[in-house]
Amino acid sequence: MKTYLKTLGRMFSKHVTRFISIIFIVLIAVGFASGVGAATDKINHSLDEYYRSANVIDFIIKSSADEGFSDEDIAAVEDLFTQTEDGKTYSPTVASGMSVDVNLEIEGQTSLTRIYFLDNFPDFTVNIPDIKNSTEYSGENQVAYAQQGNKSIRGIPLGATINLDFVDILDQLSVQDTGEGLSDTYKDLLNRLVDDVNLTTTQTVQSPLLIALDGEPSYINGEDVELPETGSGLGDLITVDNVIYTSSDVIPSVMGTALLNTGDIYVSLGNRDLFNCYSGGYNDYVGEMTEKITALFTDDDGQSTVQVITLYDNFALYSLYSYSEKVEALGWVLVVAFLFVTALVVYSNISRLVEEERSQIACMRTIGYSAFKIIFKYALFAAIAAGIGGFGAYFVGEGLAQLIYYVFNFSYVMPAMSLYFSVTFFVIVFTIIAATILTATIISGIRMTSAMPAVLLRPKPPKAGKKVIFERIPWLWNLLPFKYKSTVRNVLRYMSRFLMTVIAVAISMALVMAGLAILDLCLFGSLNSSAIIAISAIIIIFAGLLTATVIYTLTNINISERNRELATLMVLGYQDGEVSGYIFREIYIDTLIGIIFGYPLAALLIWVVFNMIGLGTLGGVSWFMWLIAPVVVVLFTFLVTILLRRKIVRVDMNESLKAIE
Repeated sequence: MKTYLKTLGRMFSKHVTRFISIIFIVLIAVGFASGVGAATDKINHSLDEYYRSANVIDFIIKSSADEGFSDEDIAAVEDLFTQTEDGKTYSPTVASGMSVDVNLEIEGQTSLTRIYFLDNFPDFTVNIPDIKNSTEYSGENQVAYAQQGNKSIRGIPLGATINLDFVDILDQLSVQDTGEGLSDTYKDLLNRLVDDVNLTTTQTVQSPLLIALDGEPSYINGEDVELPETGSGLGDLITVDNVIYTSSDVIPSVMGTALLNTGDIYVSLGNRDLFNCYSGGYNDYVGEMTEKITALFTDDDGQSTVQVITLYDNFALYSLYSYSEKVEALGWVLVVAFLFVTALVVYSNISRLVEEERSQIACMRTIGYSAFKIIFKYALFAAIAAGIGGFGAYFVGEGLAQLIYYVFNFSYVMPAMSLYFSVTFFVIVFTIIAATILTATIISGIRMTSAMPAVLLRPKPPKAGKKVIFERIPWLWNLLPFKYKSTVRNVLRYMSRFLMTVIAVAISMALVMAGLAILDLCLFGSLNSSAIIAISAIIIIFAGLLTATVIYTLTNINISERNRELATLMVLGYQDGEVSGYIFREIYIDTLIGIIFGYPLAALLIWVVFNMIGLGTLGGVSWFMWLIAPVVVVLFTFLVTILLRRKIVRVDMNESLKAIE
């Protein structure tokens, strides 16, 4: 047992570079996949937690009937939403209020404003806002104005005066409804009955419904986001300059019903534990309840007298939901590419490790160790490397998910981030990676331990030399200098190593191009999202890191296999630059060929990505993006060659030439 542990310890010390490379490639692949995949769940859970605390309304019911809603109507709605689960009764929060979109005079300037007239102002029971700052509330002619992010929509100061000219408001609403304003005679009559009301701002608040930084497009359908078939929209996108809240008491009693049809009914579900606002169950429930509400309010002809607006009809909210779903779709697509290249490189790494240990395996077999114990040693080596990489990847994924959540603040007012972290992506990706590593190790170990010890003790016969394809074209072959002839021979002599490098670079190139295509779609296309721009940059960076790790790992294996060859060149008088160039030329040839094959692969990946997110076309990608991608790949390859130069020029000539190959 002591001997077994010593051989295990020597293996870790001897192959520390290979051990670290496995850690890094697992760290990058699993960290990226789990981070991108978890970001959507983090957004969803953060919003859901915030909406629970703010008691956000799920339904707005508007009446088109002249008499509006009665107390009995409000009670009927409350009964409709009361539900019993597990022996408990959950009652909704039902509030009344009114809203209009009109041009108002605020501090001497006219701006498009949405006014919410609330019976319970300032004691909110639904859509509870965060109070940013406030003065003492006196109960008369007060108003709160909504703030987005760290600044107000139009910067209304506390104590500002907002003038409500109800006759003018009625005139604007008449134009909206019928296309014609009020008659002069009717205006004169109303002006005698109704006085203007001046309101004073006493609070600055952050509404849970105002999450779009580019204005307040709440509860209206946008053209660029496909909404589910629940509720009904209110027309084209309208961006308002200000949103204010005030009490319905400021409305003159003589014109209350004439102005606002006695208001709206706001409903917030009584049991948020039953629903996540992004879940399929919630979506189904919204559709079911919308039908019941519509059926509850009908006229004598059987026609519905209400319009139901749901949480999904909030354009800003649903656009955030739509973009977060696109992030998750990107995660599922890109994880496949990351997994494939990771599995390829790790398999190459582990296979070479076992091959280098053939003499030790022969000795262990000779002194009586079973094949299981020998294979277990290498499986343990691989499992520990994968485990360390996976452990780090969990935190990389969490950090990446938080970064993605943060960049959504560029477009939206995001609530406090939830501590929830989805382990689904992490578990799936890490399980596949770990299974691949262990499978490669076991297969390589079985192949090696099944051979006779005497065979393993002898050096592996070198690959038989043969003419490469270019040698069969004399005029081309004769044009090449000697050093390039040797490079071409080395590139094509070890076909498996050549193919692994080319495939790995091609996939990395495709990933970089996918990130650039998404960036192009944001900057010059229809996906106008600062958050997605940041995510595309993350994809490019991680794809570049993967490229660097792949090139470093495969080239490091290449150098380790050819120490004797490099030492021979040094003995013959080759300078450091010439010896390094001997290896680097092969790296760049493999990289360039990988880039060429990466183009069709990139086209396929971009097509899949665009279909998954439902936006963009392959033909719409700007031509210069196709030129930037290979530059990124070559740049990361260049960084790798700088790191590996020291390893090449420090090859121990004496030890390398004494080694048996």
